[in-house]
Amino acid sequence: MDGLQLHTVCESAHCPNQGDCFARKTATFMILGDICTRNCRFCAVKHGQPAPPDANEPGHIVEAVTQLRLQYVVVTSVTRDDLSDGGAYQFARVVDAIRGYDPGITTEVLIPDFQGSRPALEAVIASRPTVINHNVETVPRLYPQVSSSGQLRKIHPPSQAGKIHGRGNSHQVGTDGRIGGEQ
Repeated sequence: MDGLQLHTVCESAHCPNQGDCFARKTATFMILGDICTRNCRFCAVKHGQPAPPDANEPGHIVEAVTQLRLQYVVVTSVTRDDLSDGGAYQFARVVDAIRGYDPGITTEVLIPDFQGSRPALEAVIASRPTVINHNVETVPRLYPQVSSSGQLRKIHPPSQAGKIHGRGNSHQVGTDGRIGGEQ
């Protein structure tokens, strides 16, 4: 994968479980570069001014999926507050590329808050990933201490960000974190 100019959470975070995930035909790709526009205290990802999105990134991910023979692909990203859509269009392009290659591959997106933009969220939903998740990083009480923005109000409500779209069904993730849990 070195020649594909891709970033994985597995490698960037030096995850000790990456061999296990690869053996299970799973990988987590970090799109939109490896530089975040935020500087959250809990995160080791580099922060600063990132490069423009790579137009070839969706194709590179499909090539990696092919090489690794993946059946479950997780797509996450650095936060890109510098982009008007927060990177939602690139998420959609990646999901579309994977589905175009093999619609049987399970795609999970782990999206940023998109600064609360409903159109950005809807663009990702329209690409029809199998699973849509949103990383809140911590409990509401601690968010001001760990987030660079210090607020939770930009986070999409669980009924929007916590939908799981399975083949032929859809479930809500409640505020208690359980499927079908408290709304």
